[in-house]
Amino acid sequence: MTNETDNKIDISVVVPLFNEEESLPELHAWIERVMVANGFSYEIIFVNDGSTDHSWDVIEDLAKKDPNVHGIKFRRNYGKSPALYCGFEIVKGDVVITMDADLQDSPDEIPMLYRMIKEDGYDLVSGYKQNRSQGDPLSKTIPTKLFNATARKVSGIHNLHDFNCGLKAYRIDVVKNIEVYGEMHRYMPYLAKNAGFTKIGEKPVHHQARKFGTSKFMGWNRFFNGYLDLITLWFLSSFGTKPMHVFGFLGTIMFIIGFFSAAWIGFDKLSALNQGIPQRLVTDSPYFYISLTMMIIGTQLFLAGFIADLISRSAQGRNDYQIEKTI
Repeated sequence: MTNETDNKIDISVVVPLFNEEESLPELHAWIERVMVANGFSYEIIFVNDGSTDHSWDVIEDLAKKDPNVHGIKFRRNYGKSPALYCGFEIVKGDVVITMDADLQDSPDEIPMLYRMIKEDGYDLVSGYKQNRSQGDPLSKTIPTKLFNATARKVSGIHNLHDFNCGLKAYRIDVVKNIEVYGEMHRYMPYLAKNAGFTKIGEKPVHHQARKFGTSKFMGWNRFFNGYLDLITLWFLSSFGTKPMHVFGFLGTIMFIIGFFSAAWIGFDKLSALNQGIPQRLVTDSPYFYISLTMMIIGTQLFLAGFIADLISRSAQGRNDYQIEKTI
């Protein structure tokens, strides 16, 4: 029986991709050249995220020529986070490198990223793209700066300038102990920190101009989604396993305020009647309905927290993806 440690290799490179058939041969040759020059044992895992071009055919051809190449093919487009999740499931390298397939991330950065993990003791090293001003429109640069500033504030990871850089290096323990889903790939450092991996560093990396095709991730829309994901991740990291603590607290506060407000209105009415002072009906007062509404909303929030608590204890199947082929 083969010992698991015998299958260990130095580096696993995970490359999620969507319609990148032109860039894949050059990217593979570049990675191979860097690995051979530095004497690394390695594997390249291409995750084809439902491409509609010939990307999978190219991956199959590369795998026939190079035993270090592996591939995962999704039946449809799920997104970058599911692609990374499935790639992380099968990696074997001591250090895991993620990079985009469009040739904008340079494989020449891999040796230094590897050393920062192995020699400097980092759990995760995130790339910091340089030369971004070359060809990037304001619709991309301005939201990027706002997004990263907010992410630093919320996550508490103040030494990172570029959370969304695709070029990152991880100790294998990190990728095996974090769950990336939805569009949470933007927050891998935050996910790692929440999992207890706190030594997170940054390396300036060269950001090259796109050689083939156009970017699939332009515009403001992805940053609006990014902020929503950031709020979700903050909530999950703070209350994900105890939603009753936030919903129950808010619900209780609103119910108490509504209850005592309604009681005061009733007490004021009874007091006026006892003194023979004419008083309008309680139901004629808008404050009565405001109090009643607060009590109802408070009850609903409390019940929402209770139900969320039950769901959080039994959620399954969040990362079930339809994989058509593997090589």
